[in-house]
Amino acid sequence: MSEQVSTAELIRSQLRRSRVTAGLSQEEYGRRAHYSPSMVSAVELGQVVPNHAYLKRADEVFDSGGLFVTLRELGRRDGEPVWFRPWLEAERTATQLRCFAVSVVPGLLQTADYARAVFRLDLGHTPERVEELVQARLARQSILDLEHPPQLTAVIDETVLRRFAEGCAEVMAGQLRHLIECARRPHVSVHVLPQGVGLHPGVAGPFILGRSADGDWVGLLDTQIGGTVVDDIEGVATLLGKWETLRSDALPRQQSIDLLEEIVKPWI
Repeated sequence: MSEQVSTAELIRSQLRRSRVTAGLSQEEYGRRAHYSPSMVSAVELGQVVPNHAYLKRADEVFDSGGLFVTLRELGRRDGEPVWFRPWLEAERTATQLRCFAVSVVPGLLQTADYARAVFRLDLGHTPERVEELVQARLARQSILDLEHPPQLTAVIDETVLRRFAEGCAEVMAGQLRHLIECARRPHVSVHVLPQGVGLHPGVAGPFILGRSADGDWVGLLDTQIGGTVVDDIEGVATLLGKWETLRSDALPRQQSIDLLEEIVKPWI
């Protein structure tokens, strides 16, 4: 593992350095940036990942010429695995996103604790690499906070939501509460594929589809060792066909939220 400072750590240290150089306390800076002192402290300690809006405001307060926003974009790209980077641009500019999850919650809807638990399953990852991947995943989710975010529709196999084994119940409960919050956002729809459906076209694996402003679709197949971007007409048509079947078999939006609340209720 390289001992170079990660982009996330660089951003945190430079935010603090800029504040101190400007002679501002956390409370004074928070007042100027319109954030609470506790939020400023959490960002500087690495407890909260600053989103685009936070860093844009920092650039304005410190008159840094867009430095922090640029660093965040570089970190978002560098933190992701090499095979994933071609998909990032398509995802970033998509007007619609459709994802199917059969094993874990979709990355765009994961909490930091859940993402961390998932990345730790790869025994080849050092603790430092796990944190890099978590920060990159959270940064990737910022597209849902854009002024004009993509319309995200997710279909999640019910088995994904019931993994409350000993040692991960708290993480799962937090993840399900987050899913419920996301599902109530106007541009996010979460649909549960009930266990009673049995075998379905998604058993072969998860995938995500993105639609550009021009109306073109591109897909991403996720595998155990990487992923494959699908942009040929036949491949995309196959994924769209699978998607339509899975979406039609899934529960409606409100019924899905009701089921999520039912599943998490014993763990609250």
